[in-house]
Amino acid sequence: MRAPLLPTLLLTAGLLVGATVFGASRLQPGGTGPVTASPAPVQAEVEAHMPAVVEPPAQEATPPVPEPEVVTPPPPPPLPASARVSGVRHEYQRLNNCGPVTVGMALSRWGGRLDQYDIAPRLKPNRGDVNVSPEELAAFARSQGMNVHLAMNGDRALLKRFLAAGYPVIVETWFITHDSGGMGHYRLLTGYDDTKGAFSALDSYMGPLTMPYARFDELWRSFGRTFLVVSPPEQAGEVRELLGFRADPSAEKQEALRVALAEAERRQDAVGWLNLGQAKLALGDARGAARAFDEAFAAKADPSLDPTRPVRVAGGLPWRAMWYTFGPLEAYTRTGRYADVLRLTNAVLRDAPAHEEALYWRGRALGALGRPAGAKAAYREAVRLRPGYVRARAALASL
Repeated sequence: MRAPLLPTLLLTAGLLVGATVFGASRLQPGGTGPVTASPAPVQAEVEAHMPAVVEPPAQEATPPVPEPEVVTPPPPPPLPASARVSGVRHEYQRLNNCGPVTVGMALSRWGGRLDQYDIAPRLKPNRGDVNVSPEELAAFARSQGMNVHLAMNGDRALLKRFLAAGYPVIVETWFITHDSGGMGHYRLLTGYDDTKGAFSALDSYMGPLTMPYARFDELWRSFGRTFLVVSPPEQAGEVRELLGFRADPSAEKQEALRVALAEAERRQDAVGWLNLGQAKLALGDARGAARAFDEAFAAKADPSLDPTRPVRVAGGLPWRAMWYTFGPLEAYTRTGRYADVLRLTNAVLRDAPAHEEALYWRGRALGALGRPAGAKAAYREAVRLRPGYVRARAALASL
C-alpha cells in the first residue's frame, strides 16, 4: 500500500539529516559551523557524559510499488458478413396471434414443440385480447424453463452479434396493412446479410421475408427498439458476453435514455418523444416522463404510420399505439393526472373493450379520485378477461 509508506520515509529521512548535523557540529573541533559560547559547567558535565552520536547505517531504499497494469479487453471478433440461425420452425398465425406464434418459433430453436394452439390459450384467455405484451411473452418463455433478456434500445450491431452466435431475436415492430392500417406486430429475426443490407425474419403473417436495415429500424423504433432473447439457462454466460454492458440493467437503462434523448431532440417527432418518456419512466422519473409524453401527444402526426386511417390519431401517435404502450398511463397516474388517464383509457376501451391493461389503469385513476365502486368494477373486468393478471388482482384485493 503506497499511502502509509510516504510519511514513514519522510520521517526517517528527517531524523537522519538531523542526527548528521547534530553530530558534525559537536564532534568536529574547529568545524566550520557557527561559533557558539562555551557551555555552562552543568551543561559541559552533561555533554561530557553523553554517548557519542553514531549515525545509523544507511537504509536501503524501498522499491516503489508498481502501478497495476491496465488490461484493455480485446475487441470482440469481427462478425461475418452474413449469418443465419438454423433449426427454427415457421408457423402462420390466426387472428391476433402473432405473439403466441413468435414466442413459439423462438422456443423451437431450442427444441420447443408448442404451437399457437398450445400457447394462445395461456397468453390470450379471451379472444378479444388485442395485445400480448413483451412482458407476457417473456413470462411464458420462462415458464418453459428458458432465460429471457427483455429490453429496449437494441441496435443493429447487437442483433447481428446474437444472430451470428445462433440466437434468434424477437423484435416488436410497427406493421402496416392495406386493409386494417397500422398496428403492433412481433417478428423473429433469424439472420442478416451485409451485402444485401437486410435482416432475415420469420413473420407469422407474411412468412419468411427480408427487411432492409433502414426500413426495419424505422418500424422497430416505434416500440423503442424492444427485443427479447430466449435462451437455455446453460447459455447464460455466453448471453452475458454478447450483451456486453447491457448485461447490467442500470447501464442498459442509462444508455437507452441517452439514445432516446438525442433522437427526440434531433427528430422532434411523436415516436421519439414517446421513447424518451419510456426511457425516463424506466429510471423512475415519472415527471420527466410525463413531460415527454405530453410532447408526443402534441407532435404532428405521421400519416405514413397509418396511411389508411390518417385521421385516427392519439395526439401525434397512431390511434392503435395506446393499445401497446402503457407508459403514458403509468406516468400520468404517478403524477396525479387522473383525468388524462381516464381520457386515454376511454379511447382505448371504445375500440377494444376487452383491453385488460386499459381497465387496470382506469381502475387506478378511479380509485385515486375517490370512486371505489368504479375502480372495483374495472379491476374485476380486467381479472375476468385475464385471470392471471397479478397487478389487477392485487389492486382489487386492496379495495
